[in-house]
Amino acid sequence: MFSKMMAALGMAALATAPAHGAGFDVTAIGVRGGLDDGNLSAWMIAPQGQSKAVMCDAGSLVNGIEVARRRGTLKRSRETILHDDIAGYLISHPHLDHVAGMLIASPEDSAKPVYALPSVGRVLLDSYFNGKAWANFTDRGQAPIGKYKLVDLVPGKALPLAGMAMQVTAYPLAHGGMESTAFLVEAQQDAILCLGDTGADVVEGQPRLAELWRAVGPLIAARRLKAIIIEVSYPSERPRNLLFGHLTPALLFDELAQLETAAGGKGSLKGLPIVVSHIKPAGSGEDPRALIARQLSAANRLGVNLIIPSQGQRWTFR
Repeated sequence: MFSKMMAALGMAALATAPAHGAGFDVTAIGVRGGLDDGNLSAWMIAPQGQSKAVMCDAGSLVNGIEVARRRGTLKRSRETILHDDIAGYLISHPHLDHVAGMLIASPEDSAKPVYALPSVGRVLLDSYFNGKAWANFTDRGQAPIGKYKLVDLVPGKALPLAGMAMQVTAYPLAHGGMESTAFLVEAQQDAILCLGDTGADVVEGQPRLAELWRAVGPLIAARRLKAIIIEVSYPSERPRNLLFGHLTPALLFDELAQLETAAGGKGSLKGLPIVVSHIKPAGSGEDPRALIARQLSAANRLGVNLIIPSQGQRWTFR
């Protein structure tokens, strides 16, 4: 029953998405949060029909590539995908469930840039690429090997992605006291938005999502924004003091209501694909994916198209 519900949600999203423009190919390399250490936040994004892609986070990497290859959604060899097709990393924040795949793959990876806000880059250097926890594969800090070029992103300023026909603009997010990032990736006139972990403004006490919605609202009004990848970690009944900088279905739709206003008002989000990432496993009881999917569907009065992804899935958002 759950798998049929997920399939219906995903097919609806693709069927009703705006049909003009080249759009993006998106592969779910990792979709979960929490304990699923082979299936953690990682999204492979490329302009439709092109091989050069950027990773939005890399909590899992090689395992997710292998899952996608077994599903037939990625066709090339694991080495070719890792070395050639993935041309860079966008790291939203330095929690392990968003960087572990990149860290583990780094000894066998090819040279490429790692894009991050300065606060995120500092933690990558201090906590991981420090010659103690892990060899320093970056071009900064202690004994740099130089394989990964750390590129500092400036909030609100677009930057070309090296070797890819895309550019990125970073927007800071509030994640339980840590700075996280939303990445607006653009290819010509098309855009896709990939958010790292984030709390709701009302819980975090910062207007980070409001600022993001003001920035991307005009892109939705112009039908340029093709999809949003955003987290929902817990069911709606989770107490706010135990959210730890994450969203629930109720909080997501509170935020999307603000985005609807920024995008032009009632009906402006209808048909927009919303890919729900980072669902955390529960200790017991109902499958949290099924529970969260049901709560999302019940709250969806905006007409967005909800996708509860599984690892290795691939979509073209046009």
